[in-house]
Amino acid sequence: MPTSNHLADSRKVARCLLCSVSLAAAAIGGCASQPKQPLLYPNDHLKQVGEQTAQQDIAACIEMARTSNVNENKDGEVGRKAAGGAAVGGTSAAAWGLVRGGSVGNRALAGAAAGASAGAVHGGLQSTETSPLFMNFVNKCLSDKGYSVVGWQ
Repeated sequence: MPTSNHLADSRKVARCLLCSVSLAAAAIGGCASQPKQPLLYPNDHLKQVGEQTAQQDIAACIEMARTSNVNENKDGEVGRKAAGGAAVGGTSAAAWGLVRGGSVGNRALAGAAAGASAGAVHGGLQSTETSPLFMNFVNKCLSDKGYSVVGWQ
């Protein structure tokens, strides 16, 4: 049966986890950037239609990808990376607790908190990246219109 001291330690770990995840969310929010756009090679088609028409075609292809239910960003990375980080951190810290002694449970919770926050930051940063599938969809659409995409920036 847990003692009052053990419960107090568990509450400290829970507060630590909440603070870590809050800081991670704030860090991710500050990293938002403009979405990437395709960079077109100046082939004969681009020279013929001009930059304004090319920008309209890019917008149309991006909209076609969105209405075709292609995810624009790597959604789901935050949760997946946070869960993975929590599992690795919790397991590592619990193993350390077995070797060093002390409360294995508290060490596991602390490790899970640290791992989850690190995983959330990593996943959050990746979730803002443009999905390769989305880029391929837009590239194909532009290629069908006569453009040559050399990359995204």
